[in-house]
Amino acid sequence: MNDLFPPSEFDDWAPSYDQNASTDQGFPFDGYSTMLRTIVQRSSPKAGNTVLDLGIGTGNLALFFVELGCGIWGVDFSTEMLKLAGKKLPTASLAVRDLRDELPAHFPLRFNHIVSAYTFHHFPLEEKVELIQRLMTKRLLPGGVMVIGDIAFNDAAAEDAFRREAGDEWEQEYYWLANESLSALADAGLDAVYEQVSSCAGVYTLRLREE
Repeated sequence: MNDLFPPSEFDDWAPSYDQNASTDQGFPFDGYSTMLRTIVQRSSPKAGNTVLDLGIGTGNLALFFVELGCGIWGVDFSTEMLKLAGKKLPTASLAVRDLRDELPAHFPLRFNHIVSAYTFHHFPLEEKVELIQRLMTKRLLPGGVMVIGDIAFNDAAAEDAFRREAGDEWEQEYYWLANESLSALADAGLDAVYEQVSSCAGVYTLRLREE
């Protein structure tokens, strides 16, 4: 990840992460459970599908796919987060990786679905788009879909309004602004649909544009 977000911070957060997320309110977790369910719904998974989870964390998103009969491959740069994910997902294949790096050699070459929750806001927009385009081009099966849920706002005005409301809870990172990101994704040849699912979270459904 970015040097501003060392793995040690996430290792330290791992023991309390699920408790924090389960509140489903406040910043950054307002609407967290709705976001996870929306990612699954927009992915439209079927039993037997393969799913790549980027920034799998403690496995909260992946668990939904496992319950639907999907196979899970996940990466995260926090060893402690992955330990917790492994306990929830004993059949998943997990690896310590910065998602900007190549996937492990034992992972499938391509997947039916690529998903991610609360991970891409660690990267500036240009890097987000570059990563998404590369992963979708190289790692999605034909007809596959990538779905990303993250801290996101419709535009800078909406982010600023939420920041003022959040007060001391606010921590500035590279949060998605839909009006800017949708344009950048389109320029990269990606068809994207955005949904605001809570006061601070949104979901992007992405497909490669057909020629």
